[in-house]
Amino acid sequence: QVQLVESGGGSVQAGGSLRLSCQVFGYMYGIDYMGWFRQAPGKEREGVAGIATDGGSGSYADSVKGRFTIAQDSAKGTLYLQMNSLKPEDNGMYYCATRKRRWRPILSPLSPDEYSYWGQGTQVTVSS
Repeated sequence: QVQLVESGGGSVQAGGSLRLSCQVFGYMYGIDYMGWFRQAPGKEREGVAGIATDGGSGSYADSVKGRFTIAQDSAKGTLYLQMNSLKPEDNGMYYCATRKRRWRPILSPLSPDEYSYWGQGTQVTVSS
């Protein structure tokens, strides 16, 4: 069983920055992807960024490219999301998630359906 705990959310003004962290507890064997997702009130959960656990530069939603950076520290079992130049449209609850390796390759690192374990979320509020 894998447990995920997010932190680092808060309230900032537009143009500001936040760094989210996700601590992973439990056995990571078989986990091949980790990702960040967000959900605004009344909207569906959407993928923000995803990264393979064996390395790589990460995949990003078009809306955050050039502003957000996903990174992992395997030794610490931690996933990060550095968010710069925040906009009011970035408001929402941010969740981290991990994907348990399946019989088929991942179709999209940004698809919530691909992921198996989820954290409780951390709120991000950006004011204009």
